[in-house]
Amino acid sequence: MKYVLLIFLGISMLTLNSCQPKYELPEVTAGETNPNTFVMVGGTFSSGYTDDALYRHGQQNSIGYYISQSLNKAGLSLYNQPLVSEGSVGLSTTGLSRLILGYKTDCLNITSLSPVRETTMGDASILNSVYDGIPYNNMGIPGLRINELSNSNYTNENPYYSRMASSASATVLSDITSSNASLFSVFIGLDDFMPFIKSGAKDDSLPDLTLFENAYRELIYAMTLNGAKGVISTVPDPTSSPYFTTIPWNGLTLDSANNATLNQIYNPLGFYFEIGSNPFMIEDPAANNMFGVRPMVEGELMLLSVPLDSVKCHKMGTLYPLRNEFILTNAELEDIRTRLSQVNTLIRSIATEFNLALVETDVFFAELESGFAYNGINMGTAFISGGAYGLDGLRFNARTNALLANQFIKAINNKYNATFPEVNASNLDAAFFP
Repeated sequence: MKYVLLIFLGISMLTLNSCQPKYELPEVTAGETNPNTFVMVGGTFSSGYTDDALYRHGQQNSIGYYISQSLNKAGLSLYNQPLVSEGSVGLSTTGLSRLILGYKTDCLNITSLSPVRETTMGDASILNSVYDGIPYNNMGIPGLRINELSNSNYTNENPYYSRMASSASATVLSDITSSNASLFSVFIGLDDFMPFIKSGAKDDSLPDLTLFENAYRELIYAMTLNGAKGVISTVPDPTSSPYFTTIPWNGLTLDSANNATLNQIYNPLGFYFEIGSNPFMIEDPAANNMFGVRPMVEGELMLLSVPLDSVKCHKMGTLYPLRNEFILTNAELEDIRTRLSQVNTLIRSIATEFNLALVETDVFFAELESGFAYNGINMGTAFISGGAYGLDGLRFNARTNALLANQFIKAINNKYNATFPEVNASNLDAAFFP
């Protein structure tokens, strides 16, 4: 009887297993696209620059790289990048090495985990030419602005481009078109805003609309001249990133003694403090008093470039108001967001005119700011712990680059009736803890 029962159970299990549905991966199709030669065009965000440096790990986890991995499933043969040497500490735009997580002691003698430089100096050797005669598929260049695409002197102005340029007289646009791309993506424009934004709206200027439109149109015309398909993107609002949101406008905490001191100083100007949370004091020439200072108000942003030891131990933001270079006021933010809206209207119009796919990257950035879960992983904009940004608080880490790449992939699929697979970002890194 036992033997018969075992046979019965074996047959039953075999029957059950044979009845289980088999999951088949969806067929990958290129639709109306030809993914044989793909080019990614952009600036700092597209280059793989992260943790405030250009280095190999960032490049190998760039947005374009992840798009190419999806296209590979339907025949893309090569994604050539101007890679930094293996093991290099990378190079920031200020000559420093990449940021890593390490322990740092502040002016209060408190030691905590914080972004620190991997080495004292960056690796300037990465600026040596790496061009080997094969056009690059990743044409993301740190610092690239839209009106610099046709600049014949750009190899002398941007060392990140000269290292990958086909010649000393080449332009970015000529190097882009030399690959004769059959499919392309464009994520450019952030670098047109960043000098103004990172200076606290003090230096440089917002992009001119006419110049922006003319240069963008020239790029798209050149890219589509051979009939190539493509996806372009709006320019997101970078002020939602941790670089601008980590320090709260009312992060000044006062005890009774400091509260009394500040009230004694500022009450005659009409400003009052209380024990506990208070707004920082900032310079503002437009403030309605002869001293040109006032408290921050809700919505205004303090940049992470502010010297925190000066804030903690040397009365910056209280007795010594924060300088304009560390603050984005509500009036400045309104100017930035108005111009972003105008630029994005232009980009949407160009997408329609050239019949291209469009990614609303500003929507993706806004979703990050609100926070969401991806395959059980929380994604948000909290500095380091939020899981979305690199250690510079401005550019994405590998995981978020992959998620943004998926936005481009979905836009290509929807526009061109393709079924390129999305990238699984679950196993990609956020931050390496010591």
